[in-house]
Order: sequence, then C-alpha cells, then structure tokens
Amino acid sequence: MGRIADLAVELAQEKFIAASGPGGQNVNKVATAVQLRVDVFALGMPPDAFNRLKEIAGSKFTKDGEIVLTAREYRTQEQNREAARVRLLAMLDEALTPPATRKKSRVNRLGKVKRLKAKKVRSTVKAARGKVSRSDW
Repeated sequence: MGRIADLAVELAQEKFIAASGPGGQNVNKVATAVQLRVDVFALGMPPDAFNRLKEIAGSKFTKDGEIVLTAREYRTQEQNREAARVRLLAMLDEALTPPATRKKSRVNRLGKVKRLKAKKVRSTVKAARGKVSRSDW
C-alpha cells in the first residue's frame, strides 16, 4: 500500500471551510473544517482495488473520479486535517487488501455419518408431533 498511500496524501487538495459543532465563538471566526479531495485516477490503482474503493467510498466518490472527505470533528484545523488523512488512508488500505478467498470445507466420513444420524433423530422428533388420533388415548 505504501506507494499509493504516499501518492494519495501528496495529491490530496485541502480546503478549509467553516465548521458547525463544538467551538463556541471560535467556530464563527475560523474555518476549522477540512475538505480533502483526491483524484483516484491519478493514483494508478489496479482495477479490482479501484472497484473496491468505489464501493467503500459510496457517496463520497464523485462522478469525476474524486473522493471528497470532510472532517469537522475537532476544534483545530490540524486535528481535522489529520482525521481526514487517517480516514483516507484507512479507505485505501481496505480497498488495496484483497478479500480473503473462501476455502471449501471437506467433511470426513465420520462427520457425514454423524450429521445424517442427527437429521434422522430430528426427523423422528418432528414426526412424533403429528395429530393425535382417538386410538392413542
């Protein structure tokens, strides 16, 4: 992931905007929220990783091929900048990690016999729940 992550941080365009939330009067005076934009096409990701990133990003992925992240949790620009970068790197890390391939399980002969025996017992229990006739009284 190293090369793509470094490139993403390098290519990221930051724009500071007025934030809502905690900060009191400070929030009205200082643009503390950060909007991070990264052109995904410029990263040169493999197609499968690109598709995973698109899925992960969801509505944060624009039709122009950019990811737009907004961080406004903190009262300072620096903390918000760091939070946005961390989220971007987490997204990239998740997209670049291929999903684990499922290994087919194989049941041995004893396991198969045990399963069939349990099914037979369960079948007998359910069959015994049938309607009660007068002859059974």
